[in-house]
Amino acid sequence: MSYEMNFGKAYNEQLPTLGDAMSEVIRFFGGQHIYGVGGDFAANLIAALDGNADKKINIHPSSNEMHAGFSACAQAEVDGMGFCLTTYMVGSLPCTSAAALAVTEGLPVVFISGAPAESEVNQLAIHHTIHPNASWKAEYDNALEAFSALGMRVERLQGQRVDGHPNIAGQRFYQIVSEAYKNKQPVFIEVPRDQVFAKTQPIKLPSSLDNICCGSNILAGTELIVDNILHKLEHSQAPMLYIGDRLKHNEKLKTLVLAFAEKFNIPYATTWFAKGLFDEYASLCLGAYNGVFTQTAGRAYIEKSVDYVIDVATSIFPQDCNIAFATGTHKIEGFENKTLLKGGSLLEKDLVAIFERLLEKNDKHFAFDKLTNKSKGQQSTTLADGYDEIDFNNLAQTLNDLQSQDDKTYVYLPEVGNSYFASYSLKVRQSTLGRSWLTNPWYGAMGTALPYARVVAQRIKQQAQLAGEIKERAVVIIGDGGFHFQLNELIHFLKDETDVTIIYMRNNIFHLGKSGDGAIYHCNDKAFDVHHIVKAYQGQSKTCCSVSEFKSYFKQCNVQSGISLIEVPAKAIEERQSNELQLLNLYIKSQNGQPDAIKAWQALAQ
Repeated sequence: MSYEMNFGKAYNEQLPTLGDAMSEVIRFFGGQHIYGVGGDFAANLIAALDGNADKKINIHPSSNEMHAGFSACAQAEVDGMGFCLTTYMVGSLPCTSAAALAVTEGLPVVFISGAPAESEVNQLAIHHTIHPNASWKAEYDNALEAFSALGMRVERLQGQRVDGHPNIAGQRFYQIVSEAYKNKQPVFIEVPRDQVFAKTQPIKLPSSLDNICCGSNILAGTELIVDNILHKLEHSQAPMLYIGDRLKHNEKLKTLVLAFAEKFNIPYATTWFAKGLFDEYASLCLGAYNGVFTQTAGRAYIEKSVDYVIDVATSIFPQDCNIAFATGTHKIEGFENKTLLKGGSLLEKDLVAIFERLLEKNDKHFAFDKLTNKSKGQQSTTLADGYDEIDFNNLAQTLNDLQSQDDKTYVYLPEVGNSYFASYSLKVRQSTLGRSWLTNPWYGAMGTALPYARVVAQRIKQQAQLAGEIKERAVVIIGDGGFHFQLNELIHFLKDETDVTIIYMRNNIFHLGKSGDGAIYHCNDKAFDVHHIVKAYQGQSKTCCSVSEFKSYFKQCNVQSGISLIEVPAKAIEERQSNELQLLNLYIKSQNGQPDAIKAWQALAQ
């Protein structure tokens, strides 16, 4: 029995194909862009998603599948959802590194893979499958099992089993994507190529994302929590908000929290992982706090003046580098007069309800002295001398000086390594993207800076086209180790005609975590000429050795189109490392029992 015979001709004619349903769902969740690499099993998906004039989605090619996954992670950071498209197995399996990153960072990324037609799943080993050549059984589920091993929701969509029976593949796609959105976790979906143009039952999407089924607050006690917070505020003189990374993907909650801070005149600081969410030049912002590693003047206020802390949307499970590497110097972690608002409901609806109620109250306005916080950018107010050699130890200070004199907002993208630690002393402005500092603080994967920067540069270009002027600049900070295994992504800055400034910290080794002088730590060669590489991508570059040289060329880069690279000869010696890394190295040495380090660390911790 066909659909037409069962439900009538009119019903049958209005049925969408699975590809149309997928396109509608992706656009409903804000997905106007997909990052991926083409392939035979993905060909029908590409044709369906990219070829629909009414519901067209831009499919951006990436230099490889891993980078496509990383760009989708950046898309989730900036746009709220990320989408990656690859072919079966050989395409999807390289995305597991990006999937691990998405799991760790709590990013709603939808990894979509083409798959063999349902009729092709039998005992014949297809060229994409993974199995020993002496196996008696062909394995088709390796990719599903690999992503499932990361703790992800995985599924291969299925067509109708009997003629005339319902095809619910479109509905299943919506339900799985909804899971990613609601739980802020990645999902993996395989789509058999013979199902892309098959008809599926129509779906009626909610009127808005707020109306997704089961997204409401089911936790009771909001009024009691609000009353308790108000009671503590009434008996407080110097409260503060301490804001965590679960706020990164909830713009509504972020807006409410900021409105609450401004209404009650309460200063706020973020965890290290939530850096970049707020304008650190704002009068109430104390910057990112992380115990002894904190370089802002806000640290003194937090540790000496604050008498009540409202902890908002920090991770339920602590992570060592977010609580000062478990050094015992993180004052907020052990602060007694504290209200923990971790958020246990889907989409943090419980926290949204709390702050909506708090904003209805017209209570105490705190006398936080904005003038006492005017120097909160860097504890050291002495700028590096123009003749000083530029290196990790004064890089942030130099960039902060440049940003303070520039109306253009720098959106920083530091790579994991020395660049990452040095970036915590950066003072960031508010970006129209909602984030002005994007990195991978949990180390879920490495090699993300350029794929992330590609998405940021695309969005900045789109904003510039709407506003008529470029108000922001993507700034990558990266070592030569990280640069070398992702520089093939530069081709897309050329193709996209987007702008980026790359600060290339060159010391010719993988320095962070280096435990010897073996060849494995040497990522570069002294004879390598990065300028020829950049020129091949029609970019411009210069080697800068002093602070004054760096500042002069950085300003020039800001008005140049395309790729601009600043090579900085870095020295892998302790005194040339950022203050954060020097402190971490000292702590590690003290933990290893070195007497001088123990004495020095104890003096700091006190």
